[in-house]
Amino acid sequence: MLKLVPIEDLKTGMFVNRVTRQTAQLKIKTQGLIKDSRLISKLKERGIQEVEVDLSRSILMDAPEVEIPAEEPKAETKKAKPQKKSDAELLSDAHNLYSQAKVVQSKFFKRIRKGAQVKVTELMSLSHNIMESVFENPNALSCLTLIKDKNDYLLEHSLNCSILMGLFARHLGFDRQLIDELGQAGMLMDVGMATMPDELMDKPALLDAKEHDKIRTHVFFGVDLVQKSGEGSTVILDVIANHHERLDGSGYPNGKQGDELSVYARMAAIVDTYDSLTSDRPWRKAMSPTQSLKSLLSSSQGKLDQSLVQQFIRCLGVHPVGSLVKLKSGKLAIVTRLNKEDPLSPVVMTFYSVRLGTYSEVKQVDLGKVQDSIESSVRPEEFKLNLPKFFKEVFLQQLG
Repeated sequence: MLKLVPIEDLKTGMFVNRVTRQTAQLKIKTQGLIKDSRLISKLKERGIQEVEVDLSRSILMDAPEVEIPAEEPKAETKKAKPQKKSDAELLSDAHNLYSQAKVVQSKFFKRIRKGAQVKVTELMSLSHNIMESVFENPNALSCLTLIKDKNDYLLEHSLNCSILMGLFARHLGFDRQLIDELGQAGMLMDVGMATMPDELMDKPALLDAKEHDKIRTHVFFGVDLVQKSGEGSTVILDVIANHHERLDGSGYPNGKQGDELSVYARMAAIVDTYDSLTSDRPWRKAMSPTQSLKSLLSSSQGKLDQSLVQQFIRCLGVHPVGSLVKLKSGKLAIVTRLNKEDPLSPVVMTFYSVRLGTYSEVKQVDLGKVQDSIESSVRPEEFKLNLPKFFKEVFLQQLG
């Protein structure tokens, strides 16, 4: 849908299609997303009076709250190439990439803790490989963001944020180069956490004010590390510096608010919060993915960009790939692929009988084609499951 918008009414998040009225006949490249208020000011300075906005490609900042969408939107990017490998093979490939990435990250973070020299390009190159897989193998990578090992939170959080930023940016229709940058930003945005004392990271209670102040310094370390490397783009530095800021000014480190925050920083705040909510922390248990998405909508009013939250939910689906679900048949399953025609009936892999309390043969089930359905989203702890260990030692072995 196209709409003529006076320059005074132009807002961050709108997608400008073309200039329709200006005071001077300047040739200006105007098509694209309005990323922050500075760009609006520049357009005004150049005599732009009115533009044509494509609402279908805009990320509106003042959209009202809505419930979790029950339907997936039409794809906003080019269709992925037909899969030649089976879901099992794709999942195994993604697991190998994820495991290798954790090894590289672990060495990187250990060097930081020792005060040794590190090369930011190592993580940027790692993220580039992950973004390649985001395009070739999105479901499998998305699945792995929810197979969590609570002993590897920092490593997995960085990887997951990279994957989720890539998936989110792809869903929003950003170009390939920008998706790559945002994936790198997700990988690097909490790199400063590697400098934090273990007693703070592992404290089994909420931090006090002094401890909070210490934790917040990780942002400055991350920005400084990337700036000194000379490798980080303005997008990457923006995300590192502002992913803990909130629209109402309650975030840190600078209490920025509203239009001071770019679309990228807003995206990163959502991704960072979601991955944290779906992870076990020393002071609280993880929420299920579905509960976490609902929490993003309900408890972050005024803090997170609700329009972008809705887009994020559409990107991941009502039952995100990787979710552990209980079926009405009494089996536990992992969601492995979304169903665009029927979002509430994804493809799953069943592996556990609740009635018998035992593991069963791993089977792929398309819930859109059988007389079974999802009863609820559950957490591994409810059934005393060590999901990472089972996934690696049993699930992948049976699929292979």
